Amino acid sequence: MRNLYLILLLVIPTIGLSQEKLESQNEPTEIVAFKLYPNPTYETTVYIESGEKGPKEIMIYDVFGELVLSDRILGEALDISSLSPGVYVLRMAQNNKATTRKLVVK
Repeated sequence: MRNLYLILLLVIPTIGLSQEKLESQNEPTEIVAFKLYPNPTYETTVYIESGEKGPKEIMIYDVFGELVLSDRILGEALDISSLSPGVYVLRMAQNNKATTRKLVVK
């Protein structure tokens, strides 16, 4: 009986740690060097820097959670001329990393 308790004491924490590790591997990590400017903007173009090379997947949502703009850019310039003045949520994904920021268009 003591052996059973000893085995359970060793196995249960191991299962919990391995589950946490699996969950954290599935989630994209935050982009540390992310920059979005100008914000707030009066212009039709914003610039997005990530510190990494490669295409950027951009999704912009309105305050109701509806996708209002989706684009893939290779550089840093994003055309937002189709957006009306308001507050938006910009989500950028690149190289299995993602970040989300507020974008204000005036």
